[in-house]
Amino acid sequence: MHKVDVLLGLQWGDEGKGKVVDVLTPYYDVIARFQGGPNAGHTLEFNDIKHILHTIPSGIFHSSKINLIGNGVVIDPVVFKKETDALEKIGVIPEDTLFISKKAHLILPSHKILDAASEAAKGHTRIGSTLKGIGPTYMDKTGRNGLRVGDILHPDFIVKYTFLKNKHLDILKHYDYQDDPGKYEDDWFRGIEKIRACKLVDSEHFINRMINENKKILAEGAQGTLLDVDFGSYPYVTSSNTICAGACSGLGIAPSRIGEVFGIVKAYCTRVGGGPFPTELHDDTGERLRRQGMEFGSTTGRPRRCGWLDLPALKYSIMINGVTQLIITKADVLTGFDTLKICTAYKSEGEILDHLQLDTAQPLEPVYKEMKGWSEDISKIKDCSDLPAEFMAFINYIEEETGVPVTIISLGPDRKATLFPQNT
Repeated sequence: MHKVDVLLGLQWGDEGKGKVVDVLTPYYDVIARFQGGPNAGHTLEFNDIKHILHTIPSGIFHSSKINLIGNGVVIDPVVFKKETDALEKIGVIPEDTLFISKKAHLILPSHKILDAASEAAKGHTRIGSTLKGIGPTYMDKTGRNGLRVGDILHPDFIVKYTFLKNKHLDILKHYDYQDDPGKYEDDWFRGIEKIRACKLVDSEHFINRMINENKKILAEGAQGTLLDVDFGSYPYVTSSNTICAGACSGLGIAPSRIGEVFGIVKAYCTRVGGGPFPTELHDDTGERLRRQGMEFGSTTGRPRRCGWLDLPALKYSIMINGVTQLIITKADVLTGFDTLKICTAYKSEGEILDHLQLDTAQPLEPVYKEMKGWSEDISKIKDCSDLPAEFMAFINYIEEETGVPVTIISLGPDRKATLFPQNT
């Protein structure tokens, strides 16, 4: 019996998960999202067209594959409808292969207003929310007040919706923030009808039936490990468990069912929003990384903070997730740098730290190892034997330090720009 493989980001998100899922999808029968919501932006490029998915699993472009939105995901019906409309324009009919958990929670217009009001009230202490209503929706979920996809099938759905909206309006009275959820409701209810047209399932039974039928399943994570609500750089985190354990609670599968854990890491680091970032570069090198890597958020358009690869942070993520295979993305972005740097430890108050401390009040000063860069354009290379020696030294060093093999290398956004050094 096949186990469920998990694919997730090991940094602060934006590692290139969407592209890699699209590349791996031919090897699987089911692609399942297990957490997060429209704050995710998974970008896929093929046939010279760029596609950005926020809620729908990245296997949707393969018509023979099953796609599942699990119970751990939160869904904005407005975003969902825009996403499905865009897919239909290019001939992809989501309703044919998309299944949605009845236990997934719905993002209301008032959730988004609450998000914006809360963030505005924090002033300079704001966390950099995407303002998609994610946090307030998960708060209602844990507070046992939320609306779930299954509720749209019940005759008292409008009553439940109105009750929760009024609760939010009472909370908004405590903020000096004016907005009316009513003006967004027409679009929201049109989105509800789009969800209603899909296959709504008890996803825990559905996914376990797929396992028992020996289907090959890939669980697709969103955001990144260092944004996990428990193990990330709290409070500058998302509102869900982005780590491997989140696949169990976000889909309803037992830990013993987990197989390979694919950890995706950029060849450098980026971050959107506030929070600690030990290797962040505020100089021309950081700007060059941003420019060459086109580091602007696919969901928000915000410029990403950029810095060198952080090994202690990577080792932390590997430990938390039990990563068995590493996938290096955007390696082509480092082309042309004479010298590359990799953070191997930190200095804090005169002490050398070899492990990540996310809750320290003291800034962490990175200790760097320098490596020689390469000048060759590697984006068109089709065989690992043609990669520059300096590039392979960079990859080999990561493998040696982490103890995890690099099995996939991405050299560009197109699905064809992918190498499999381990031939797995």
